[in-house]
Amino acid sequence: MPRQLHLSAAIDLAIDTTADTTAGTAADTTADSPRRLDPGHYAALARLAERAGLDFVTLDDSFTAEPSRPDALATLARIAPLTSRIGLVPTVTTTHTEPFHTSISLNTLDWVSEGRAGWLVGVSTTEAEAKAFGRRPVAPEDELWAEAADAAEVAARLWDSWEDDAEIRDTATGRFVDRDKLHYIDFEGRHFSVRGPSITPRPPQGRPVVAVPVAAADLARDASPGGRARVTTAIRYADVVLLDAPDRAARLTAATELRLRSGEQLRILARLDAALPDRAAEQRLLTELTATGTGVDGFHLVPADPERDLTALAGRIAPALREAGLLRTGYSGRTLRDHLGLARPASRYAVARTPAAHAATALAEVAR
Repeated sequence: MPRQLHLSAAIDLAIDTTADTTAGTAADTTADSPRRLDPGHYAALARLAERAGLDFVTLDDSFTAEPSRPDALATLARIAPLTSRIGLVPTVTTTHTEPFHTSISLNTLDWVSEGRAGWLVGVSTTEAEAKAFGRRPVAPEDELWAEAADAAEVAARLWDSWEDDAEIRDTATGRFVDRDKLHYIDFEGRHFSVRGPSITPRPPQGRPVVAVPVAAADLARDASPGGRARVTTAIRYADVVLLDAPDRAARLTAATELRLRSGEQLRILARLDAALPDRAAEQRLLTELTATGTGVDGFHLVPADPERDLTALAGRIAPALREAGLLRTGYSGRTLRDHLGLARPASRYAVARTPAAHAATALAEVAR
């Protein structure tokens, strides 16, 4: 039986850059502005992706002055109760933000979605974005991705800082939490110093799924410092890589290199344009999705018109993939980690409390 694909989709709405902007209002810059700020519209798109059996949807975000851009994390938190299985993965930028706040916001999304949250890591690279905050000038891209790596490390530690059974809620004694199962993370790095612990219990997934965008060019020998730093961040912290590659050969080469450096637990999804205006375009996409020898675990689809294209995906392309044995017939689990076949990680602090860990520490001390 062929291996089933992991599929995801972006649900962003494109701005109409040809619109008349002379009136100077957000409504003038995009014909879609009412939909762009309507959570019901995003919920409908997510439900279409859920009907198609996709693993997750992404919603982009940045600090650029783009009219009518909704906050991605808040939007997906709003639509979480309106969906039941689809993973929800907002872009959350690490530049000009505090990792403590990022970790709590993503933790909250994981709770309100009952374990379906992810995090598409982003950085802010423009002078205009830096000036909007006024805290520091724009930094080189390699430094921004090194900072993003530190932010991912802090978030992981904060998610682990409550052991799974730290909450006891003993009304008889008035004890809400076992303090022995809360941990200071004591992170000291170039960009952050965070003591912790978190102020929210451990997420349902243990840690929300972390996704990092990588281009095939980032893995080349002549890659830019920023590209190399992005790959390093992905290898150290990503559960999922969204891979940009110009063709199948580049896709295979990049995926092979990523696996050699990261291991088999990494899920690699190749970005694929999914403009589906007619049946011929649908057939071309289906041919691409069913091609063999691509080296990836699946695809991240980028619609041109999300409502039209996701309707075609759910109505015709997904059934064809199921008939070929390439797509799940239904969700077997509830969490995004379940969909991706990723194990739920144990808290590093709980692991450190086990007798075996204590014995290993004692032996290490003796060896010194």
